[in-house]
Amino acid sequence: MDMGLDHLFWDRMPIDPTWIDIVVRLAAALIAGAVIGLNRERGGHTAGFRTCILVSLAACVSMIQANHLLSTSVEANGSMDILRFPLGILTGVGFIGGGAILRRGNIATGVTTAATLWLATVIGLSFGGGQIITGIAATILAWLVLSPFKRLDRQVAQIHKASIKLVTPTHGSMPDPTFGLKEFGAEALFTGAARLDEASKEMSFELRWSAKGGDETAAEVYKALSQDFEVSLFKLHTTTR
Repeated sequence: MDMGLDHLFWDRMPIDPTWIDIVVRLAAALIAGAVIGLNRERGGHTAGFRTCILVSLAACVSMIQANHLLSTSVEANGSMDILRFPLGILTGVGFIGGGAILRRGNIATGVTTAATLWLATVIGLSFGGGQIITGIAATILAWLVLSPFKRLDRQVAQIHKASIKLVTPTHGSMPDPTFGLKEFGAEALFTGAARLDEASKEMSFELRWSAKGGDETAAEVYKALSQDFEVSLFKLHTTTR
């Protein structure tokens, strides 16, 4: 390897980066953003291919700018705080990530997307600062978490919650919502009752069950409930990613 380029592959930030340094850093940040963004794009998430690339490049460029100012800071006896650049970028991405998180009642979505944007920013800062090996390692780990680890995550049983209301005869006995849900290990907590008319009343429960995967099992639970009871409300409270 050319000794003049050895520093590109060591975790250090040279005071005076060459144009080759800058091109390598920008290219690495672009590729890293593309690798992470392609995974999010395939999943139909809000922050996809181009967004992750732009975030990674923006962080990289800001760190390159900080690198250029590093020599000025040295000449000024360290009077310039270079760390304000990456800290400012991370703060700005926090607002973008906050916009990616949506909350509808008790259901939150976009948390993983926000974390992905934050990670893409940190990776861009790593490349921009010349930490090529660190950036490459972080990109590989990010891909593992977003791809193979996602399949592993779906094999882990999760607790799901829902508020349900069952319509029963006014003088009927207390219904057992878990009757047809034994395979899910369901549990039900009675939360109240309301009279609808002379002949019927509405019984409220908080239902919990354990199942692998995402919220897809909610449809199965609702179907099983509907076979045994008249369901007037089924409101899912599971937090999604």
